[in-house]
Amino acid sequence: MSEQQPDNISVVSLIVAEAMSWLGTPYRHQGRRKGVGCDCLGLVLGVWRAVYGNEPEQPADYAPDWAEAGGQDLMLAAARRHCAEKPFGQLSAGDLVLFRWRPHLPAKHAAIMTAPERFIHAYQGHEVVASALVPQWRSRIAGVFAFPEKPQSR
Repeated sequence: MSEQQPDNISVVSLIVAEAMSWLGTPYRHQGRRKGVGCDCLGLVLGVWRAVYGNEPEQPADYAPDWAEAGGQDLMLAAARRHCAEKPFGQLSAGDLVLFRWRPHLPAKHAAIMTAPERFIHAYQGHEVVASALVPQWRSRIAGVFAFPEKPQSR
Protein backbone atom coordinates (compact mmCIF):
# COMPACT_ATOMS: atom_id res chain seq x y z
CA MET A 1 0.00 0.00 0.00
CA SER A 2 1.20 3.47 -0.72
CA GLU A 3 2.73 5.09 2.36
CA GLN A 4 0.66 8.26 1.79
CA GLN A 5 -2.65 6.51 2.55
CA PRO A 6 -4.19 7.37 5.94
CA ASP A 7 -4.85 4.37 8.18
CA ASN A 8 -8.54 5.20 8.61
CA ILE A 9 -9.42 4.64 4.94
CA SER A 10 -10.99 1.23 4.37
CA VAL A 11 -9.55 -1.27 1.93
CA VAL A 12 -12.89 -1.28 0.11
CA SER A 13 -12.73 2.50 -0.40
CA LEU A 14 -9.15 2.27 -1.64
CA ILE A 15 -9.97 -0.56 -4.05
CA VAL A 16 -13.06 1.17 -5.46
CA ALA A 17 -11.28 4.53 -5.85
CA GLU A 18 -8.27 2.92 -7.52
CA ALA A 19 -10.43 0.83 -9.87
CA MET A 20 -12.37 3.95 -10.88
CA SER A 21 -9.12 5.77 -11.63
CA TRP A 22 -8.45 3.17 -14.37
CA LEU A 23 -11.62 4.08 -16.33
CA GLY A 24 -10.77 4.88 -19.93
CA THR A 25 -7.50 2.92 -19.94
CA PRO A 26 -7.29 1.26 -23.38
CA TYR A 27 -7.59 -2.51 -23.63
CA ARG A 28 -4.22 -4.20 -24.19
CA HIS A 29 -3.79 -7.96 -23.88
CA GLN A 30 -1.44 -8.66 -20.91
CA GLY A 31 -1.14 -4.92 -20.18
CA ARG A 32 -0.97 -3.69 -16.57
CA ARG A 33 -0.45 0.08 -16.80
CA LYS A 34 -3.11 2.60 -15.89
CA GLY A 35 -3.75 5.05 -18.71
CA VAL A 36 -1.51 3.05 -21.08
CA GLY A 37 -3.24 -0.31 -21.47
CA CYS A 38 -4.49 -3.36 -19.61
CA ASP A 39 -6.65 -6.42 -19.85
CA CYS A 40 -8.99 -7.58 -17.07
CA LEU A 41 -6.23 -9.37 -15.17
CA GLY A 42 -3.92 -6.38 -15.59
CA LEU A 43 -6.62 -4.13 -14.12
CA VAL A 44 -6.95 -6.34 -11.03
CA LEU A 45 -3.17 -6.65 -10.63
CA GLY A 46 -2.74 -2.89 -11.08
CA VAL A 47 -5.37 -2.11 -8.44
CA TRP A 48 -3.75 -4.68 -6.11
CA ARG A 49 -0.31 -3.10 -6.67
CA ALA A 50 -1.64 0.41 -5.92
CA VAL A 51 -3.41 -0.68 -2.73
CA TYR A 52 -0.95 -3.25 -1.33
CA GLY A 53 2.38 -2.10 -2.79
CA ASN A 54 3.12 -5.13 -4.97
CA GLU A 55 1.34 -7.80 -7.00
CA PRO A 56 0.40 -11.07 -5.25
CA GLU A 57 2.11 -13.18 -7.94
CA GLN A 58 3.37 -12.88 -11.49
CA PRO A 59 1.22 -14.77 -13.99
CA ALA A 60 2.95 -16.54 -16.85
CA ASP A 61 2.42 -15.20 -20.36
CA TYR A 62 -1.00 -16.17 -21.68
CA ALA A 63 -2.68 -16.23 -25.06
CA PRO A 64 -6.11 -14.64 -25.56
CA ASP A 65 -7.66 -18.13 -25.72
CA TRP A 66 -5.74 -19.55 -22.73
CA ALA A 67 -8.87 -20.66 -20.86
CA GLU A 68 -10.31 -22.54 -23.81
CA ALA A 69 -6.98 -24.15 -24.70
CA GLY A 70 -5.71 -25.10 -21.25
CA GLY A 71 -8.84 -26.26 -19.49
CA GLN A 72 -7.48 -25.46 -16.01
CA ASP A 73 -9.28 -22.91 -13.86
CA LEU A 74 -6.10 -20.88 -13.20
CA MET A 75 -7.78 -17.54 -12.49
CA LEU A 76 -10.18 -19.06 -9.96
CA ALA A 77 -7.31 -20.94 -8.25
CA ALA A 78 -5.23 -17.73 -8.00
CA ALA A 79 -8.15 -15.79 -6.52
CA ARG A 80 -8.59 -18.52 -3.90
CA ARG A 81 -4.87 -18.28 -2.99
CA HIS A 82 -4.95 -14.53 -2.37
CA CYS A 83 -8.51 -13.52 -1.49
CA ALA A 84 -11.36 -14.75 0.69
CA GLU A 85 -14.12 -16.49 -1.26
CA LYS A 86 -17.64 -15.23 -0.56
CA PRO A 87 -21.13 -16.52 -1.33
CA PHE A 88 -22.54 -14.96 -4.52
CA GLY A 89 -25.39 -13.46 -2.49
CA GLN A 90 -22.93 -11.37 -0.44
CA LEU A 91 -21.47 -9.55 -3.45
CA SER A 92 -20.60 -5.95 -2.53
CA ALA A 93 -18.48 -2.95 -3.51
CA GLY A 94 -14.75 -3.67 -3.49
CA ASP A 95 -15.16 -7.37 -4.31
CA LEU A 96 -13.30 -9.22 -7.03
CA VAL A 97 -15.70 -11.04 -9.35
CA LEU A 98 -14.69 -13.72 -11.83
CA PHE A 99 -16.82 -14.71 -14.80
CA ARG A 100 -16.90 -17.71 -17.11
CA TRP A 101 -18.32 -17.42 -20.62
CA ARG A 102 -19.83 -20.92 -20.62
CA PRO A 103 -20.58 -23.31 -17.74
CA HIS A 104 -18.04 -25.92 -18.89
CA LEU A 105 -15.16 -23.42 -19.35
CA PRO A 106 -12.75 -22.00 -16.75
CA ALA A 107 -13.25 -18.49 -15.40
CA LYS A 108 -11.70 -16.08 -17.87
CA HIS A 109 -12.81 -12.56 -17.00
CA ALA A 110 -12.21 -10.47 -13.88
CA ALA A 111 -13.88 -7.33 -12.58
CA ILE A 112 -14.07 -5.20 -9.45
CA MET A 113 -17.42 -4.26 -7.95
CA THR A 114 -17.90 -0.53 -7.30
CA ALA A 115 -21.49 -0.67 -6.07
CA PRO A 116 -24.01 -3.45 -5.45
CA GLU A 117 -24.97 -3.65 -9.14
CA ARG A 118 -21.98 -1.99 -10.89
CA PHE A 119 -18.51 -3.21 -11.76
CA ILE A 120 -15.38 -2.04 -13.54
CA HIS A 121 -13.56 -4.23 -16.03
CA ALA A 122 -11.23 -4.08 -19.02
CA TYR A 123 -13.31 -5.09 -21.95
CA GLN A 124 -11.67 -6.48 -25.11
CA GLY A 125 -12.14 -4.18 -28.07
CA HIS A 126 -13.00 -1.28 -25.77
CA GLU A 127 -11.28 0.07 -22.66
CA VAL A 128 -11.71 -0.06 -18.90
CA VAL A 129 -15.42 0.63 -18.42
CA ALA A 130 -18.10 0.57 -15.75
CA SER A 131 -20.94 -1.84 -16.43
CA ALA A 132 -24.20 -2.80 -14.80
CA LEU A 133 -24.45 -6.29 -13.32
CA VAL A 134 -27.35 -7.23 -15.58
CA PRO A 135 -28.72 -10.80 -15.64
CA GLN A 136 -26.44 -11.77 -18.56
CA TRP A 137 -23.36 -10.90 -16.45
CA ARG A 138 -24.78 -12.24 -13.20
CA SER A 139 -25.45 -15.66 -14.76
CA ARG A 140 -21.75 -15.94 -15.69
CA ILE A 141 -20.33 -15.34 -12.21
CA ALA A 142 -17.82 -18.06 -11.35
CA GLY A 143 -16.62 -16.66 -8.03
CA VAL A 144 -16.83 -13.71 -5.65
CA PHE A 145 -13.87 -12.74 -3.46
CA ALA A 146 -13.05 -10.16 -0.83
CA PHE A 147 -9.62 -8.59 -1.16
CA PRO A 148 -7.48 -9.04 1.95
CA GLU A 149 -7.49 -6.47 4.71
CA LYS A 150 -4.66 -4.03 4.21
CA PRO A 151 -1.45 -4.90 6.01
CA GLN A 152 -0.99 -3.05 9.30
CA SER A 153 2.66 -2.30 8.58
CA ARG A 154 5.12 -2.73 5.73
